[in-house]
Amino acid sequence: MMAQTVSPYLCAKGAADALEFYREVFGAEELFRMTDPSGDGRLGHAEFRIGETVLFIADEYPDFGAVSPDRLGGTPVSLHVMVKDCDAVIAKARDAGATVTREPADQSYGERVGQFFCPWGHRWFVAQAIEDVSPAEMQSRWESGV
Repeated sequence: MMAQTVSPYLCAKGAADALEFYREVFGAEELFRMTDPSGDGRLGHAEFRIGETVLFIADEYPDFGAVSPDRLGGTPVSLHVMVKDCDAVIAKARDAGATVTREPADQSYGERVGQFFCPWGHRWFVAQAIEDVSPAEMQSRWESGV
């Protein structure tokens, strides 16, 4: 039996450029891509890896519901990436054109976290482990406002 996995499937206007951004910011490794044979230059499907996670990306295909956050006016979905240096990744993202919406800060649950929107409208949380905190301690800290 094949192991079950979940891979986020991103949609972007200019998916090839988004892939380059993810390579620059996260060190993403492109696994492969398929270009639409119609000749319009759209990326029909690509797979890339950030750390141990494989993600998918394609350009918009509104005729079957594949639309980007730009077309929707935003996204309710966030992607959370664990990194070694949150501050450095947030700085790379900013330099590469991202809109930083939360500067890196230490959180009570044991992570240093920042947030940005990439130029294609996807929301990314960038986190770095700074402390091992049990779920019970996380709840306690939250309730006490720490």
